[in-house]
Amino acid sequence: MVHVDLNLLVALDALLEENSVAAAADRLHLSPPAMSRTLARIRKATGDDILVRTGRTMTPTPHALALREETRDLVARATAVLTPVTALDLDTLERSFTLRCHDALVSALAPLLTAAVAGAAPNVSVRILAEPSADVADLARGHTDLEVGATAPQRPEIAARRIGTDRMVAVLRADHPLATGTLTPERFAGAEHVTVSRRGRLTGPIDDALAGLGLRRRVRAALPTTAAALELAARTTMVTAVAEQVCRPAWTGLGLRARALPFDLPPVPVIVAWHHRYDSDPAHTWLRTELMTALRTVLTAPEPETDPVGGA
Repeated sequence: MVHVDLNLLVALDALLEENSVAAAADRLHLSPPAMSRTLARIRKATGDDILVRTGRTMTPTPHALALREETRDLVARATAVLTPVTALDLDTLERSFTLRCHDALVSALAPLLTAAVAGAAPNVSVRILAEPSADVADLARGHTDLEVGATAPQRPEIAARRIGTDRMVAVLRADHPLATGTLTPERFAGAEHVTVSRRGRLTGPIDDALAGLGLRRRVRAALPTTAAALELAARTTMVTAVAEQVCRPAWTGLGLRARALPFDLPPVPVIVAWHHRYDSDPAHTWLRTELMTALRTVLTAPEPETDPVGGA
């Protein structure tokens, strides 16, 4: 049987996080010479230098970089296994959670979630980040605690729960020509449009649906956030399409009007995702329960009905 010293794994995680023998030693309450000896043992065990000196700093090797994420995950799992689960005291809990979600959801979600957190756990803070322009593995890296999106994660270490669905609606000014009368696919396609895309895409599912009807719309701009697209719709005669319930506070706040799309689109799922490392974390379990409750409230809010396709 091969003997594996798990202490080396903890030391490796500290070295890869700090990129410094002295800093890693301080983190693990060891002396620098002791950490240097540990690094020598890690080098022997892995057959790699792990950290090499570059001037006055230490630089991780390519092999070390490849090990960084897996090492962090293994240490977190081992810590969870060997740490007793204690009762959660929200009155004394001090923790900061980081969430990531679409910008359109912030204005609807933030008031509900922050009120729930502040009322139950006075020393807990929540940071809500916008979605990045490219896909990142922040959940796997531990940079975010929870993420809300429309796509189920594909990585096996990421857990996910579908909370509900929303639908896309056309949003436009109250004095827009399309605000009255029957909204046909032809009238919709004939308007000028602004799309929402983190990557600047000018086409999407709406264009696919129109193409199936032999139609093509005129997209004048692609903006990175829903807030920007709604602001442009409020200042021009452009039409944008957003998730109805999720974006309701934003478009109603600008005095805009929403109408049902004159063709069928699949519902937009609302999915909460987190890393499995937090499955048994009482504080994380509490927060994600509060998040899911707030999301369900957003998706089922008793608001006035959206103007129908054929409404006056």
